[in-house]
Amino acid sequence: MTNRPNILLITTDQQHFTVLGAVNDRISTPNLDRLCAAGTRFDRAYCPSPVCTPSRASIITGEYPSRHGAWTIGVSLPEDREFLGDHLAAQGYRTGLIGKAHFQPLAPPSLESQPKLRDLEFWRGFNGPWYGFQHIELARNHADESHVGQHYAIWMEEKGLADWRDYFQPLPGDTAVKAPRLSDSGHYWARKDRAWALPDDLHYTRWTGERSAAFIEETGDQPFFLWASFHDPHPPYTVPEPWASMYDPAEMEPGRVAPGEHDRNPPHFAKTQEQEPDFGDWHSPFNAHGCESHLYPEEELKKDMAVYYGMMSFIDAEVGRILDKLDALGLTDNTLIVFTTDHGHFLGQHGLVAKGPFHYEDMLRLPFIVAWPGHVPAGETSDAIQSLVDLAPSFLAAAGAPGVGAMQGVSQLDCWAGGEPARDFAICENRHNPEMPHAMTYVEARHKITTYRHGPWGELFDLDADPLEVNNLWDDPDAGGLKAAMLHRMVQGIMRSEATAEDRVAGA
Repeated sequence: MTNRPNILLITTDQQHFTVLGAVNDRISTPNLDRLCAAGTRFDRAYCPSPVCTPSRASIITGEYPSRHGAWTIGVSLPEDREFLGDHLAAQGYRTGLIGKAHFQPLAPPSLESQPKLRDLEFWRGFNGPWYGFQHIELARNHADESHVGQHYAIWMEEKGLADWRDYFQPLPGDTAVKAPRLSDSGHYWARKDRAWALPDDLHYTRWTGERSAAFIEETGDQPFFLWASFHDPHPPYTVPEPWASMYDPAEMEPGRVAPGEHDRNPPHFAKTQEQEPDFGDWHSPFNAHGCESHLYPEEELKKDMAVYYGMMSFIDAEVGRILDKLDALGLTDNTLIVFTTDHGHFLGQHGLVAKGPFHYEDMLRLPFIVAWPGHVPAGETSDAIQSLVDLAPSFLAAAGAPGVGAMQGVSQLDCWAGGEPARDFAICENRHNPEMPHAMTYVEARHKITTYRHGPWGELFDLDADPLEVNNLWDDPDAGGLKAAMLHRMVQGIMRSEATAEDRVAGA
């Protein structure tokens, strides 16, 4: 095995596992297809949380949200510890993060909140270290959101776009005369103007690709660990041309709710299909994502879906830029590449149009590709279960670094190389609000079970017999034995995931 390979992690944000050309002929992703051909696509990868901050924090800690502390969005990942980048730096790696972080909330004193986001003098002088990354270049916004600034804003100014503020939703004192118009629907992610006036060569997707390629070139002969963190296809649904009109909405096929499927589900599922649902204290103290009406015109959803696909094809073009840079520098053969996302998305499946406490495969399952010439089989697919919590120990193993006892993930390196599966289950935690909705899912090769912190409800699915998850077996008397066995194995899986921070050295 080559010593100290370069490690390149490429992620998107909120990408449905089917939005990949290799599995879906309705979307064009030639560069990701190229990566699939060069490596192995793992079709059973899962997030440790269907929420951005906790899932992303698990990537750089190797721990579940219940342990690393960033249990939802709107909280900070504690900084007083060592992260994946620190351990790799100790092995001689140059470590970098380009793109989206989301380790901190949109509230001061966070570095990812206003007014600090637009303190460009600060960002001109700060490129790390931060969360184990020696070099960072950040952007916090999705699409035209007002929380824009940081290194991305500096780059826009360097490219000659002095009036960049006009293209984003306004803060007090902003004009935002070129920002997309908000939709009348009331959904934060909906836009009347799905074609964004911002030129595509000044979009943050281009910035992430360009700056990631620059980081690789600037690193020289030193091995690197780079997280190229793309922001899309996370809503709002607006993107520059030509990507905005690349796909015809008439050709989109959103998912749909099956008649009666929510009759067997916990009550919050059916509430999403009401015009004015009452979720009670689930909105306390902050809104719980997805706990609202999901009724939305299908024609509008098709337009959103076409933009979502366009966002993904734009990212694919920039992934190609990064892969081409590796080729040009002769680094491809000694670079371990992982492509994935932080969590999934809903595009009409089960009648849902936004993420929330609905632990379907659409939300928890991820696209996941691994490539490393000569080490990872090329052109293969695998159903070996993967989890984002495994990335840190796997990367440390690839670098020849010692394991870290506090990490709860397992090394997948031998599995990636074509060996036996490293795990037989995945766990997903959802603590979006402290009390409700507070869910945990345990998934195996065939079956999947979800329980809640309060209430008698749950979900139990046979993924072989019911891959679309429309027949919840939780209250089915004939599935009582399966339910008991799955709950038992779930508890054992949680216990098996406990970390051993240090070795025992004495009897007492």
